[in-house]
Amino acid sequence: MAKAIWNRVVLAESDETVMVEGNHYFPPSSISSAHFEANEAHTVCPWKGVANYFDIVVGDARNPGAAWTYPDPKPAAADIRDHVAFWRGVTVES
Repeated sequence: MAKAIWNRVVLAESDETVMVEGNHYFPPSSISSAHFEANEAHTVCPWKGVANYFDIVVGDARNPGAAWTYPDPKPAAADIRDHVAFWRGVTVES
């Protein structure tokens, strides 16, 4: 079971993550949405498409842009549609 943790809080937990480029992409149903706030940032990957970012918020602590998702990925990345991956200090244990 993979778990995404930041500030001792489990943000996501799943047996069904999809591994892409060394990152666990968690299915939407595994996310603790109370800790996610939409972020205005976007990036473009040549083969995955446009990524949208979220700030992670735990109590008074904010981790800007620490999670991302591909809501409309290119066909080669269809398996990660709406899945969420993490960085910037979020630990993923598997």
